[in-house]
Amino acid sequence: MQNFVQTTVQNHIAIITLDRPKALNSLSLAMVRELTACLRNWRDDPSVRAIFIHSSSDKAFCAGGDIRFFYDVGTQTPKADSALLEDFFTEEYALNHLIHFYPKPYVALMNGVVMGGGMGIAQSGVSSRLRIVTERTKMAMPEVNIGLFPDVGGGYFLNRTLGEIGTYLGLTGEIITAADALYANLADVYIPTSEIPALMNLIALTEEADVRVAIRNFAETYKAQIALNDCTLAKHREEIDRVFAGADIHQIVARLDQSKTEFAQATRATMDKRSPLLMAVTLEQLRRCHSLSVADCLRIERTMVRHCFKHGEVLEGVRALVVDKDNTPRWSPASVAEVDADLVQTFFAEVWPAYAHPLAHLN
Repeated sequence: MQNFVQTTVQNHIAIITLDRPKALNSLSLAMVRELTACLRNWRDDPSVRAIFIHSSSDKAFCAGGDIRFFYDVGTQTPKADSALLEDFFTEEYALNHLIHFYPKPYVALMNGVVMGGGMGIAQSGVSSRLRIVTERTKMAMPEVNIGLFPDVGGGYFLNRTLGEIGTYLGLTGEIITAADALYANLADVYIPTSEIPALMNLIALTEEADVRVAIRNFAETYKAQIALNDCTLAKHREEIDRVFAGADIHQIVARLDQSKTEFAQATRATMDKRSPLLMAVTLEQLRRCHSLSVADCLRIERTMVRHCFKHGEVLEGVRALVVDKDNTPRWSPASVAEVDADLVQTFFAEVWPAYAHPLAHLN
């Protein structure tokens, strides 16, 4: 089996290289397990003082989970009972939690595509992380496009963006650039791709006790290249906050329909392509997770993902996008107007007693 996770230690810094370029570094169960094992080993290793994760490809940091794997396993009978599918989400979310509370500096270079599961291994952490973006960064939580919801801790980190930006990103799945990510609190520093070799050299040679300090100082030179006030999210922040503060998906859509702005009309057109049901479920997820711990958010998401595969919306979304590639998913229900509040609530119904939850051990 090919190893898609390469590791080395230089200058007391453990360097993880995601190396599955043909799949844009989509995470397989084997990759999740390899990342988990490495991080656990380095956690208590005094010779390792920091972690740096990046990609071997300039096209993508990580495009998310391996959704073709989701489809192949999820369409088996019975749908939601596959051990591999269960293991993938349990172990991926546990990895997100491990990174979130990692005791050593954790630096992610989000060059190229960074979506879904890629966001989970880059956005996790608060006191330990440093998130780097470049002019090639294409960031999104696009799960509603395949009939899923922003998982991997999305209920936590999307709620920590400015205003209702997290709600907007979760419900539309829109792709944002480096400036938007910095503005929204989804990134920390900008470094142009032309300077990545110099960045890697810095990591290999720095004598700074905390590599994040060295990288921040290095990135200061390029700060002026990013105009945060001119980014898309900044320009439309007022309308985003007004529209997406809605209590339910019907209210949000109604506000977009009433608005005459080009942004509102474009947003409405985008949402017309997404799963109506999962947009409603995502909104409920974000509202429920607003003040919860990362562990509680991940436990809710683990329950939700079981219901998603049981309902089948995600399988239809993946079919349309990557299996048949007809890009015409048959969503159920077919429109926002048909979304029933009671159906939305079923995605949050407990599957396991608290003590038996697959992520009960997270704290």
